[in-house]
Amino acid sequence: MEGREEERKGGGGGGAAATAGATTPGMNLKNLVSREYYGHKKKVHSVAWNCLGTKLASGSIDHTARIWSIDPHGHSKVKDIELRGHTDSVDQLCWDPKHPDTVATAAADKTIRLWDARSGKCQVVELSGENINITYKPDGTEIAVGNKEDELTIVDVKMLKATVKQKFHYEINEIAWKKTGELFFITTGLGQVEVFKYPNFKESYKLGAHTAGCYCIAMDPLDRYFAVGSADSLVSLWNVNELLCVKTFTKLEWPVRTVSFNHTGEFIAYASEDPFIDIANVQTGRSIHQIPCKAAMNSVEWNPKYNLLAYAGDDKNKYQTDEGVFRIFGFEST
Repeated sequence: MEGREEERKGGGGGGAAATAGATTPGMNLKNLVSREYYGHKKKVHSVAWNCLGTKLASGSIDHTARIWSIDPHGHSKVKDIELRGHTDSVDQLCWDPKHPDTVATAAADKTIRLWDARSGKCQVVELSGENINITYKPDGTEIAVGNKEDELTIVDVKMLKATVKQKFHYEINEIAWKKTGELFFITTGLGQVEVFKYPNFKESYKLGAHTAGCYCIAMDPLDRYFAVGSADSLVSLWNVNELLCVKTFTKLEWPVRTVSFNHTGEFIAYASEDPFIDIANVQTGRSIHQIPCKAAMNSVEWNPKYNLLAYAGDDKNKYQTDEGVFRIFGFEST
């Protein structure tokens, strides 16, 4: 089935991506609109942009991923291809930071797959559990994968083999490398962020981040901060070098499922089961815009070049079945 794009009802559509706001703390987001992208048969769990900001990958519980070629200025018709091969839910995906046509998917079928986004062909790595979290090392040489059994695996991209396997005796959630690659971060169900020296995994710091489990983590593209979202409904912002908490974002009332910095490191978006996505200014901590949503959000991710925010959740249609939709906010209305 070919994917389709629609203008958000009641919000206009079309136009260019908002490129303003690189220097304005309270840039006017109120006149910008979202577009809707349909193609999946069931709900979308994960959205991610490639390093050029020209393609977006979506992963769904319908066992597929899709690659969408998206004109950031909103002019040309969207094109998409379907990536078939997984036999269970595609829970998270991420792009190779150095190659704009290589995307990795983590699925509940106990495999990860590395896809060529042009041909749809893939390489398969068999792992030991139902995979739920995946991230590339910033230099593109390794992939870290977390599964439902709280095992962490590091995969060498060239060899397509696991080089590290570590079992944790407590819940581990989203994972990330520092931009320079020498620190590795794990969010845990204990309300902590564990920080390991990489690659030896020997020395670790346990940061008491939240009063409930930590679910998600995002790294500032300027390598100043990282942000952690928690079941206590808060997002904490940390200095990445001093490992100190510098502020919290407090607009949500439900567990925070997803968090992302924009390309300038100026804005942060975060979401939960609340009926909106909050966008805040990183320096002031103030909320500058809220995007209404009708369902719990699973994934938000800013484009690496433009102020476009992709988001996906548990949306249902009027028959109460999954809509299989994701949206992109940040287009100027026409």
